[in-house]
Amino acid sequence: MGITAKELAKKLNLSAAAVSMALRGKPGVSTQTRQLVYDAAIKYGYDFTKISDKKSFGGSIYLAIYKKHGTVVTDTPFFSEVTEGASLGCKEQDYKLKVSYIYEEEETIAKQIGDIQYSDCAGMLLLGTEMAAEDIRPFLSLPFPLVLLDACFDTVPCDSVLIDNLQGAFVATQYLIRKCGTQPGYLRSSYQISNFATRATGFYNAIRASGMSASKSIVHRLPPSIDGAFADMLEILRSGETPASCYFADNDLIAVGAMKALRQCGFLIPENICIIGFDNLPVSSVIEPALTTVHVPKQYMGEVAARRLIELMEHPGQPPVKIQISTTLLKRQTTRQG
Repeated sequence: MGITAKELAKKLNLSAAAVSMALRGKPGVSTQTRQLVYDAAIKYGYDFTKISDKKSFGGSIYLAIYKKHGTVVTDTPFFSEVTEGASLGCKEQDYKLKVSYIYEEEETIAKQIGDIQYSDCAGMLLLGTEMAAEDIRPFLSLPFPLVLLDACFDTVPCDSVLIDNLQGAFVATQYLIRKCGTQPGYLRSSYQISNFATRATGFYNAIRASGMSASKSIVHRLPPSIDGAFADMLEILRSGETPASCYFADNDLIAVGAMKALRQCGFLIPENICIIGFDNLPVSSVIEPALTTVHVPKQYMGEVAARRLIELMEHPGQPPVKIQISTTLLKRQTTRQG
């Protein structure tokens, strides 16, 4: 009985993924390693007919969650649903999903990436929510396919799957304008990421499309968390600043925190002030009054990213594509719905 690929990897002190890539002629291992594996496979009687079945492809799909400051990427239902979707997409094609956290620390980032490169990783979903374009470049040299999830940068040549943030913010802001008949204010995140920047573009595009001056919108910069937004909005209101009659918020957490501060200062929602959030987190439907928000199909986004990655793994050499997932506006009580 011939040797198995797993036994061959152990004998050569290599990872199973490295042996699999060498036997299948896949990129990711050096010429010397490929020759070493091939010679050993012949010597120990490896059955080369095993490599014809694509489902025997070695290695796992990794979901690498990049944490730059951890302010946005936290253990919220948003990211758990994205992860669940990615897992389902992998399971459809009999691939296993592993989750790995990467923390931005200059002295260890190269080691963290290297640990994944020399593991059993056969393809990577990279959660880029907190990343900038320059943060992604070290990942582009990895010897396996990569799909960027929840982010996209025009200067980075890689596949990406993300929310249509511009469309969601534009539709929400236009709805506020029609519903309230006044210029909306903006509850903008004080921590900037690419998604929030695109939502800002959608907000201001809607303002200009309605014949209003963008410079006249009241803007409050608040942390993207309930407690942080509450504390800073409370300070703004107590300083005597007059709030806008309606607001678009960068996410639901900012919206909920601001609502708490407004109510504590005697404002009624939606009678005095209307608010729209973004993401449709569970808190948006249980808070009183229920928050009008932009729904993001989070699980579906994860599934689409996994399917695209598997397509690249099994059919390499395709040009990069950008896939945007559309959003929908959920009208609830914070905009006088119902």
